[in-house]
Amino acid sequence: MTTKLSDPIYNDEAAARAHFERIRWPNGRVCPHCGVVDNSTELKGKTTRAGLYKCNAKECRKPFSAIMGTVYEKSHVPLHKWLLATYLLCSSKKGISSVQLQRMLGFGSYRTAWFVAHRIREAMKASGNEPAMGSGGTMVEADETFYGRVPGNSRMAIHNMNKIVSLVDRATGRAASTVVIGSLSHASIGPILAKHMADEAVLMTDEAHHYKTIGTRYVAHHTVNHARGEYVQRGNTTIHSNTIEGFFSVFKKGMKGIYQHCGSQHLARYLSEFDFRYSNREALGINDIMRTDRAVAGTVGRRLTYKKPHLAV
Repeated sequence: MTTKLSDPIYNDEAAARAHFERIRWPNGRVCPHCGVVDNSTELKGKTTRAGLYKCNAKECRKPFSAIMGTVYEKSHVPLHKWLLATYLLCSSKKGISSVQLQRMLGFGSYRTAWFVAHRIREAMKASGNEPAMGSGGTMVEADETFYGRVPGNSRMAIHNMNKIVSLVDRATGRAASTVVIGSLSHASIGPILAKHMADEAVLMTDEAHHYKTIGTRYVAHHTVNHARGEYVQRGNTTIHSNTIEGFFSVFKKGMKGIYQHCGSQHLARYLSEFDFRYSNREALGINDIMRTDRAVAGTVGRRLTYKKPHLAV
């Protein structure tokens, strides 16, 4: 990791810009205004900022840069620090706190580090074009967990916590998580599974009653009864939900040990972070550098802005 941090793309702005341009434009520069490919000229005036291009298409002729239309657009943070922050977030199994990012990258305030981290998480969100889980009849594990607090007066603690439903495709190793609004039931969980899973998938869950109706949609539905101490079915060791329990373990260790607190309004973005790292982990042949490049590629076409707080005069 020390050797990788010495890479010029994390210390030199020109190298960082060239690296990002290679990721965004692998087949030549593309004008974000008109879409023309490899028909632009770099502007090199004394007062022109580095990395600015002008489209040569007669009907366009507009200036553009690589960061236009990405989470980096209009940011005062240098691009090489964006790339380094992305590498640190992608290479840390349980995440890295905004305070640590502020210290390591020399940001002027905690808020800047926090904004940077959330924009990177935005880039980590699934594109929505991924193949359905369980395609080809493979097994998909589904389960729910609870984290944090939400307003409520229920005597049962879990009813006053954020409810999360996650799925893990055993064949591809991909994870997908969703925050559930309201109670856990077949009506609230069914559409989540239908969105991510193929009809030919084999569903694997615990004994929770809300999966009984949902399971009829798929080719097969297997369960284990955790309440009775059953974690692997006797006679068939493939029937278990240990894979998704392992995912939840990493998620909770990261949220409690690294981030410590997360407001409900931001939870979905943290889930995207853990989904991304799990779906692009070393066990699937994806190293830290490859994982970082995938996160950087995900910045294109996404924006995340926050309103400035109202300051009383």
